[in-house]
Amino acid sequence: MPIIDNAVYVAGRRIDDPASLDETFEHMRAAGGMAWIGLLRPTPDELQRVADELSLHPLAVEDALDGHQRAKLERYGDTLFVVLRPARYLDASETVDLGELHVFVGPDFVVTVRHAEGPDLGKVRARMEAEPELLAKGPEAVLYAILDEVVDGYDPVTRGLQDDIDEIDDALFQGGEAGLARRIYELAREVVAVQRATVPLVDMLEGLRDGAEQQSVDLELRRALRDVLDHVIRTTEKMATFRVGLQNALTVNATLVTERHTETALEQNESVKKISGWAAILFGPTLVAGIYGMNFEHMPELEWAFGYPMALGLMVATSVGLYAVFRGKRWL
Repeated sequence: MPIIDNAVYVAGRRIDDPASLDETFEHMRAAGGMAWIGLLRPTPDELQRVADELSLHPLAVEDALDGHQRAKLERYGDTLFVVLRPARYLDASETVDLGELHVFVGPDFVVTVRHAEGPDLGKVRARMEAEPELLAKGPEAVLYAILDEVVDGYDPVTRGLQDDIDEIDDALFQGGEAGLARRIYELAREVVAVQRATVPLVDMLEGLRDGAEQQSVDLELRRALRDVLDHVIRTTEKMATFRVGLQNALTVNATLVTERHTETALEQNESVKKISGWAAILFGPTLVAGIYGMNFEHMPELEWAFGYPMALGLMVATSVGLYAVFRGKRWL
């Protein structure tokens, strides 16, 4: 079984590292302690063994196996089923990677089921074991620590997205870059994905806070949950701001692209006018020269002494006249 860590705690202290889940359940009940089991991508049979021993609800088990769940909190009797969507920012590709974490919280156990490498629950366990007073508060304290770790993980994501948006803002008014519209769209999709992961946490944490107050859960633990809630609200507000900013950036980019295309079309139109104007000016002398170059035997002015100067003058007059006309129309 892909067990990442497996331990029994009494009064906030680790008393045993069972070699198997069967031993875990035996020691947990014998010592009246709390079991904390961490699983990574378990098979259906492996998770079902845990579910049978701890009486986990079949619907929750099915969700944990299927994955691709939205962030949510559901209660089945005295067991909570929590789905979290941790995120991390990948600097190499400048993208956001969303994972999935399922947490079963009962009166004397916590079972985590991960479908991705993150978050680092080993760090959460180390933190809790270093604070036995907090760990002694039971499964609710472990759930708080997991929520806190997941929510803290959104900070690097927020900073990474902010840097990406700043780069887009700079590129917008510097002539743009190839594929800028696509980059804005992809970034907006990542922001929406983070929103879907964080927005449900607000209601989830509010529900946990209200339930903790009704059940007289430790005051410090309730304060800690409120702090996580405040952190989530700040994150959701930033994501909402990012989304609006990216929508505006997409609009501005479309406007700038249209303006650049319009300017290019106008420049091309001016070039066509100039070429057409000069072509017309050159056509006048060419026409006169072409007529007098036909070499017919009987043509007017062939033997006239002023025929040649008249032809040259007609060429010049035609060219000057056409130039004046086109200049007046601002073609030249």
